[in-house]
Amino acid sequence: MRTIRGYIDAELAPDQELALGEDLSNHLTRVLRLRVGDGLQLFDGRGREFAAELIAAERKRAQVRVGAELAAIADSPLQLTLAQGLCRGEKMDLVLQKATELGVQRVQPLLTERTEVKLDAEREARRMAHWRQVLISACEQSGRAQLPQLAAPMAMPSWLAGLLAVAPAASPDSVRLMLDPEGDVALRHLPPAASAILAVGPEGGFSEHEAELLQRTGFTRLRLGPRVLRTETAGLAAIAALQSHWGDF
Repeated sequence: MRTIRGYIDAELAPDQELALGEDLSNHLTRVLRLRVGDGLQLFDGRGREFAAELIAAERKRAQVRVGAELAAIADSPLQLTLAQGLCRGEKMDLVLQKATELGVQRVQPLLTERTEVKLDAEREARRMAHWRQVLISACEQSGRAQLPQLAAPMAMPSWLAGLLAVAPAASPDSVRLMLDPEGDVALRHLPPAASAILAVGPEGGFSEHEAELLQRTGFTRLRLGPRVLRTETAGLAAIAALQSHWGDF
């Protein structure tokens, strides 16, 4: 039996009645064809989830009654940040979707020397709204109640400078990893950690200068094996391996 889940950006509580936004209303009533009296689950993106019942099924303004709080799926004990070099179109959507399913807690899009995507202020705003919806949909599908944090795209030097300002070096229980097909460290050789930052280059990878900057900021050159992986494959493969070694896989 399928479980229908919806995201509500609001504080939820039992017995309250809520009017849903147009997009979610349309999805529930037109796409999923829910009717008055049908049940669903609502989550707030902050780790809480509730049973709910549809009490009005208007296409643009459905309403629900919130029921009891449910036991939400806990996030992975591995606090994982994905710093992903911007890639084109559907590739970035795929990375964000699958990274959410795999349990990443934070995503930092990176503007690098080899980034082919150009973002002015207006296009960045549209991309951020679109990417946020990708994360929400992935949470709805995967059962997560905690929405990953999505940071605005940053140029790599600025991001690294901010990282140094907050934490000049990795701590014993935290690692900084950069994917490099010519890296000299395999994951099995690293000691367990409670948190990790994983930096993944765009199509074409990091430049030599960027690789040097990353290493000076405490990033270890991690190699995933003998094959060169595409940007939309490499990060996801690494996330799955990290969750298997240190997380909840």
